[in-house]
Amino acid sequence: MKTYTIETTYRVPNYRQRTHSTDTVEDACRLAIADEDWTGALPDFETAGETYVTGAWEGADAAYSGPAVEVSEAFGETVDRKAELFVDLVALLREPAQPMGISEHAFMTWLPRA
Repeated sequence: MKTYTIETTYRVPNYRQRTHSTDTVEDACRLAIADEDWTGALPDFETAGETYVTGAWEGADAAYSGPAVEVSEAFGETVDRKAELFVDLVALLREPAQPMGISEHAFMTWLPRA
């Protein structure tokens, strides 16, 4: 039986609460997002992300000490997997229009329905 060292990660968002005096809530939101001072920020463990695999190595306590072992994308972060699937889906949607030889107008009416 083999031994593996698996590195896993989860993301913990941080939050801060600041008061901004502006004419509109949109202006206050812009100021809050532009503010780069995170002094006093707190971790929000209640909304921590999923745990996903970020690395694997053969052997005990072998992280970063040798070549990484290939790991299935199924163990990656969901948002990354969804992004990859989206790229594949767009490629698939474009593909049928090419060999069919349809006009650009027909393609433009077909694409939104697809």
